[in-house]
Amino acid sequence: MTYEGETGFRVGDVVSVACPFTPAVVEQGVRHGCVSVRWPWWRIDAGSDFHRWNGVVALGVDTERSVVPEGEVELFRTQPAPEHLAAGDACLVGVPPTVVHVTRVGRHDPPQETGRLPRPGMTVCVLPRGLSYREFPDGSHLDGWGYGLHPENGIPYAFELLMRPYAFLEPGDEVGDGAGRAWRFEGPWDWVPFDGAPPGAGPGWPLVLLARAGAPCPAGDAAAAAVAAGTAAGSHQETVRQWMSLTGASPTP
Repeated sequence: MTYEGETGFRVGDVVSVACPFTPAVVEQGVRHGCVSVRWPWWRIDAGSDFHRWNGVVALGVDTERSVVPEGEVELFRTQPAPEHLAAGDACLVGVPPTVVHVTRVGRHDPPQETGRLPRPGMTVCVLPRGLSYREFPDGSHLDGWGYGLHPENGIPYAFELLMRPYAFLEPGDEVGDGAGRAWRFEGPWDWVPFDGAPPGAGPGWPLVLLARAGAPCPAGDAAAAAVAAGTAAGSHQETVRQWMSLTGASPTP
């Protein structure tokens, strides 16, 4: 993973993801909206007690336009396009550079048993540009959590971080804003005001870091200085607009 100075993933990250196109063999041509290929990266996990995998992965396709269009959840593409492929054909499979935003990060300890090797220790759910995560009152989801990537499962992904909103804050940080309100930062779109009032338009900049990891943060602390510098100009609303321009999505359900 090449994150150019950043490590790990956070909800709200805007990332470019790609995977080199790699030789594969078609197991089954387009059927039920999928093309199935013998996967070139994973190995069958003979030690799995719960899952049996046959070495094949079904990739979602758009049968009318022959390729998965930009904005659909499936990230992998085939070359040639799926409608030109039949069982036994050689092809390439990979991910062209695609802008996504992170909707969820899960870590698995022990690594998740999937029937495939290597077993993933992390799942990063993403949505491609133009798709937003939405949750309805009945609990149903539009777009779900997104497309699940396993950065540590042997697929040679290349990641580039394009934007991390509020990179100078950590989840759980307590801050004071320019309007005199105190907030807890749970994520770039998840701000909890301590006064119990609705969050409204979000915190007013500049921000002052009050506490981190439950401990007070002195004004001269490096973390406090980073927060002050990061919010000396601009606004929460400008951060949202910049994020939306990169993702073509809504930041909140």
